Amino acid sequence: MVGILLVTHNGLGDSLVDCVKHVLGEVPHNLKSLSVQAWDDPQHKLVEGEELIKELDTGGGVLILTDVYGATPSNIGRQLCRMERVHGIAGVNLPMLLRVTGRTGLTLPELADAAISGGRDCIVHMNHEPG
Repeated sequence: MVGILLVTHNGLGDSLVDCVKHVLGEVPHNLKSLSVQAWDDPQHKLVEGEELIKELDTGGGVLILTDVYGATPSNIGRQLCRMERVHGIAGVNLPMLLRVTGRTGLTLPELADAAISGGRDCIVHMNHEPG
């Protein structure tokens, strides 16, 4: 099974995990969050992230989901992607996260593709939706 690590600003990742718990009734054991505060030392957070990846990787790898590409959390995530069996996607949203938490049989590259399609496909301009 692929582990999922959220690397986000402040408590965004924790809030997303709470939303997953609301929808699924529990937090999947392969999902963890690393919050990055403005005052945090990025090198310290990088070490925390490495430890979380070691916990999450049970052989299938780890998918990192970050919020804003180019910001400190995604920069930490990019550095973590240098580890073996780690892929990263920026732009996390709840539909993306729900899409990947429910797909336990996918490989790491397949799960990364599912994350991207889940995030993209669920962005809808509600004034222009069909029906």
